[in-house]
Amino acid sequence: MPTALPSSFLPAFLPGLFLGLSLIVAIGAQNAFVLRQGLRNEHVLAICATCALSDAALILVGVSGFAEAGARWPWLEPLMRYAGAAFLLVYGLRNARAALRAGTTGLAPAERAPGGLLPALLTCLALTWLNPHVYLDTVVLVGSVSARFAEGRAAFALGAMTASVLFFFALGYGARLLRPLFARPMAWRVTDGVIALVMWAIALRLLVGEA
Repeated sequence: MPTALPSSFLPAFLPGLFLGLSLIVAIGAQNAFVLRQGLRNEHVLAICATCALSDAALILVGVSGFAEAGARWPWLEPLMRYAGAAFLLVYGLRNARAALRAGTTGLAPAERAPGGLLPALLTCLALTWLNPHVYLDTVVLVGSVSARFAEGRAAFALGAMTASVLFFFALGYGARLLRPLFARPMAWRVTDGVIALVMWAIALRLLVGEA
């Protein structure tokens, strides 16, 4: 007989999932590279797995590090909570401005000559691990927000990791279906608007101190 999930699982898993999706869906160099690989059907499984595993490792570092540091320095958790809320508010504002900007353009990934698996993996790793923004999102932001969930910290981290798996594999394997849609500026405006709302909702939860 299957064991029921603890009552604290979904209240922590879902915010982790939504935060992970909100952070990762914004187009950047890494996502454009995954999209390019998917459009050309080159090493899609390896590239998507590399991105998802890299995110999982960074999320684990962030969640584990903040758990240990929070026990040693009690003032760190509220400090990072308010810093995280401030970042989410600013990040949401940036996406809201992009959603309202009439001149937003569609995505046009750069075309390159076909390459081998090793060069593709090295490029993917460089775009992931050499990007300072990745550390801000996964280690600092996800780690700080996870401190609000106490016993559900593991579920929160699992939610954020699940978001990475879902997004990268959907982007890589669904690239050919998504290309006509995201060539339209309105698609990105709607996406940016949804991201802004999710960011602000999570920031509000942090500010009012709800887990």
